[in-house]
Amino acid sequence: MRDTLKDKKRIVFKIGTSTLTHDETGRLDLVKMEKFVRILTDLHNQGKDIVLVSSGAVAVGRVALGLTERPTEISVKQACAAVGQSRLMMVYQKLFSEYSQKIAQVLMTKVTIANDKSRHNANNTFRELLHMGVIPIVNENDTVATDEFDLGDNDYLSAIVSAIVKADLVVLLSDIDGLYTDDPNKNENARLIPYVEHITDDMLEMAKGPATDFGTGGMSSKLGAAGIANDAGADLVIINGNDMANIDRLFSGEEIGTMFKAHKTRHFHLKNYFYLILAL
Repeated sequence: MRDTLKDKKRIVFKIGTSTLTHDETGRLDLVKMEKFVRILTDLHNQGKDIVLVSSGAVAVGRVALGLTERPTEISVKQACAAVGQSRLMMVYQKLFSEYSQKIAQVLMTKVTIANDKSRHNANNTFRELLHMGVIPIVNENDTVATDEFDLGDNDYLSAIVSAIVKADLVVLLSDIDGLYTDDPNKNENARLIPYVEHITDDMLEMAKGPATDFGTGGMSSKLGAAGIANDAGADLVIINGNDMANIDRLFSGEEIGTMFKAHKTRHFHLKNYFYLILAL
């Protein structure tokens, strides 16, 4: 199964806030970001279509504005996102330009999923960008949203994007090695689950919440994202993003992280999942 990953042609990468930033300060880890950008560009140079779903705007804005605690008011979160999104994209632009790789910013909301015309337009935009050799960098449009912060730190968004662009693989870069039989931070006997054919109720029950002050997505949102991506026809893999070399290991066939096998649902329609996400 792992040997087939190197042949995937359209890949959605999701990187979370806790992977992008230093734990101690919440500031961007520029060394890690540079390695990540270099690897993505190299994969693109191999002829693969790459889409990046990147968190981090709120955290970057929070640090820039000097806020010591995670904001709870929507208006404050939106202000942090407004400040942080431009700063985050500026860093991505600088790093990707070092390798002459074109990027584009795509901001989405739940309306993109619910509205047929918006979803169709998003599909057309992604198709043209990928055809032009551009790497789209996607985030939720937090500055105008009122309830988008409940989506699970872009885990669900990565699955939604994979369905829109018809990706055959989603890679979630996390601060944990994958799905375990229990919380490995509390149970030393917890075992990594390398392969999941179908997500069970037991897996959903043992999924834990966010582990850091700057991140917002937990394992439960990653399982939900895996369910959507698998139904849409994409394999999904969770790997530890603290070591960017894990991406190379993944595509060389090493058994790292947890792989969720695709099982495309007949008559899959993304709009049906919008109401499930609303209920979270």
